Formats: sequence, C-alpha cells, structure tokens
Amino acid sequence: MAGTDWARGVQALADALVTADENGYRAGIASFTAAGMGMQAARAHLLFGEWLRRENRRSEARAELHRAHESFTTIGAEALATRAARELAATGETVRAKAPGTADQLTAQEAQIARLAVTGRTNPEIGASLFLSPRTVEWHLRKIFTKLGITSRRELAAALQG
Repeated sequence: MAGTDWARGVQALADALVTADENGYRAGIASFTAAGMGMQAARAHLLFGEWLRRENRRSEARAELHRAHESFTTIGAEALATRAARELAATGETVRAKAPGTADQLTAQEAQIARLAVTGRTNPEIGASLFLSPRTVEWHLRKIFTKLGITSRRELAAALQG
C-alpha cells in the first residue's frame, strides 16, 4: 500500500466496510480529510452514518449524515445528497430542501463574506477581519456569485434578500 493519505483512507474505509469496524470509518474520514479530498470524506461520513443507523445509534448517525448531506449539497452531488437525506429521514430527522438560487445554500463562511461585501468592504478588508487572504475571499465570492446566479457585488444585496 502506498503511504499517502488517500491510500490510507481507501484501505481504512474498505476494511471498515468488510469488518464493520467503527475505527476504520473514523480513520478513513481522517485520512481523506487530511488529503483534502472532500468528496471522499463526505462519502465516508455517509457510509459511517448508514452503518451507525443500522446499529441503532441514531443520534451518532444523524451527526455523520448531516455532515455528508451538507457536503454533498455544497459540492452539488445531488444524488448523494438525496441518499443522505433519505438516511436522515430513516433516523427520524427531517431535512429541509433548499431552493436553488437562494442565500440558504451558502455556507456560514460564505454568508459572512457576502454580508461584509454588501457593506462595501474590499477583499483585503474582509480578509483581515476573517483572517483570510484576499485571494481566498475572492475565491469565496466567485463561489457565492455562482450559487446565487449573479455576476457582481452590485447584485449581491438583492440576491441575499431573495
């Protein structure tokens, strides 16, 4: 086995699926997260949540399934987000559907950046207040614009209200 975080994550997750070992799921999630592989980490959270639900550990399952659902929704993996939502429903949790083009689909950090941008702050000013680089702020703003279906800061205030 290669010594990369990805390889360790794949091995740990495969072992967990075969042996039903809780530590394997946790190791897989940690390795994928360390490798910066958000999609694989989200999938590992989903698989772990499904396993926890089958083990009747519903409250623990909900936490893992919420992480998976949020990640898949953010990434845009609708089929996997739907699968996570179904699993959450099986634990007794209700999942609110998000309408496309609304501010609800912004992450907490994106919403904070958007609110600061509406006040007229520049990227360096936003970055300084949130301990981010101006380029990271710019990257988040591009994601925000895409999610809200807008092209400039001038449209941001109206999009956040709608």
